[in-house]
Amino acid sequence: MRFLLTGEQRAFARSLDALLTAADTPAVVRSWSTGDHTAGRALWSRLGEAGVFALAVPEAYEGLGPLPVELAVAFVELGRHAVPGPVVETVLAAALLAGVPEQAERLLPGTAAGRVMVTVGAPYALDGDVADTVLALTGGEVWLSPGCRPEVRPSLDPARRLATPLPGGRLLSPAVPPGALSWARLATAAQALGVGLALLDRTVAYVGQRVQFGVPIGSFQAVRHRLADAKTALEFARPLLFGAALSMNPGDVAAAKVAACEAAYATARTALQLHGAIGYTVEYDLSLWLTKARALLTAWGTPAQCRAAVVEAVRPGP
Repeated sequence: MRFLLTGEQRAFARSLDALLTAADTPAVVRSWSTGDHTAGRALWSRLGEAGVFALAVPEAYEGLGPLPVELAVAFVELGRHAVPGPVVETVLAAALLAGVPEQAERLLPGTAAGRVMVTVGAPYALDGDVADTVLALTGGEVWLSPGCRPEVRPSLDPARRLATPLPGGRLLSPAVPPGALSWARLATAAQALGVGLALLDRTVAYVGQRVQFGVPIGSFQAVRHRLADAKTALEFARPLLFGAALSMNPGDVAAAKVAACEAAYATARTALQLHGAIGYTVEYDLSLWLTKARALLTAWGTPAQCRAAVVEAVRPGP
């Protein structure tokens, strides 16, 4: 059986690609990494206008969803362009707030429109220094935090700025809603797939231009094999991702996250090797995707944790 995106879904992906290409996201990422959020917040608003965040928000709160397949389509493009900000955390926040009507009515319409930036801390809150609202997962409970400490912790990915939520606030739920984590993992997997695809495209272009012994290095069999392996891993991850989006079964989503994140990380290693010394320089744009691939590998579930979730999902009951 073949699963193909509809014409509307493909057109949505193309429109996001055009929007993000015009936005010059590498420049946005570099500004964001230094704490200058002006360009990033402007891009966030444009993504809200394009309906990206509304895909995670129920229609009852002025959203369009939840629409997991369309969300996966969007997040692949966000990954392709290395969009900064708590995009995954916004998806998770929508899942957490949907069960708290009072707060959902107050926060989710603005979140869907891109006017409100929400992040989630567990224990660190991605971009908590710039987010308008911070949710904290503490001891299995969901809290509306009063904010974050002013200190920002460095991350392997400079665009992923980590802050610590302040203690206290308002208890929203005594337990994380079932399935909420799957939304974060689905968005992370889609973002990782996009990162891997961008790394592959950039590496294929580079090996076609770099010359050794009078010929492009892309003509060398060893180089072709490395790129073919990366392409195969990414293409195997793609149907797992969209299959998981269709089912939203926690085991399927966990399997998709393992496949997409590990494929992206393997592609990053290949990209770094084939670029040689220039690949190690932070000034070269490739680094924006290399560091993100590694960060996403363990975001919202390490490979070991996700594999355990897959086993748990298929284990027969008592």
